[in-house]
Amino acid sequence: MIDIGNYYTLPVTKLCSHGIYLDAEDLGDILLPRRYVPDDTEVGDELEVFIYLDSEDTPIATTEKPYAKLGDCAALKVIDINNAGAFLDWGLSKDLMVPYSEMRVPMEVDRSYVVHILLDERDQRLIATSKLSQHLPEDGGDFKAEQAVDLLICSRSDLGYKAVIDGTHIGLIFRDDALQNLRMGKKIQGYIKEIRPDGRIDLCLQLQGQAVRDHLSIKIMEHIKVNGGSTPLNDKSSPDDIYRQFQVSKKNFKKAVGGLLKQKLISIESDGLHLTGK
Repeated sequence: MIDIGNYYTLPVTKLCSHGIYLDAEDLGDILLPRRYVPDDTEVGDELEVFIYLDSEDTPIATTEKPYAKLGDCAALKVIDINNAGAFLDWGLSKDLMVPYSEMRVPMEVDRSYVVHILLDERDQRLIATSKLSQHLPEDGGDFKAEQAVDLLICSRSDLGYKAVIDGTHIGLIFRDDALQNLRMGKKIQGYIKEIRPDGRIDLCLQLQGQAVRDHLSIKIMEHIKVNGGSTPLNDKSSPDDIYRQFQVSKKNFKKAVGGLLKQKLISIESDGLHLTGK
């Protein structure tokens, strides 16, 4: 079955002056307009295309690649607003609409919003929604604590930041676990911190534990060596300076430095950390 909003490799069935036709199975033969047809295309060739609806709501193919497909989440910019809704640039000549009923907050032109792409069941058109929590589950699913995941920051709350997890679920990064200001639409690797008793997913941007501190200790030693045996960073440095260099919290940095001091591999001086030569 061929779904609107996905990629397919389809055979060419007919050549004509305005393009070629492709066998889209249950959708019948659909047009790939002339401007997208590769040179020397013949009947029987197979082409990878994206299927969507044209301005007359007829299935059509394109070799353009949208920024996201059916079921995906992405940060997309609003380029127009009218009485039907907001229209997003998603990489195709036909823009993607967000109906007013699917806006979490009123949208503005030239601003980007994280949206989920879905099929409007009434007319089978692709639309987008910024009401992610109505379409993506917030329960733990099959996630495990300390599991590495890909995150897409989608909104702020009083507690921290909400993020789309691997494109399928929504979780929360508490403000103390964020380590930095996170802009909407930012893609970042994170971890499952824990699954709460109510099933909600808490996230973090770095793991805890001895193995993590050991890895950080190696990074600190390498940083000091590369900088001639010293660094101005120390346990009094700002969290932002520490994160900028090592992408870790000040708490984890101080624990790693403490371990290196105990091993007498470094010393703390008024101007920062120094190798001891051991």
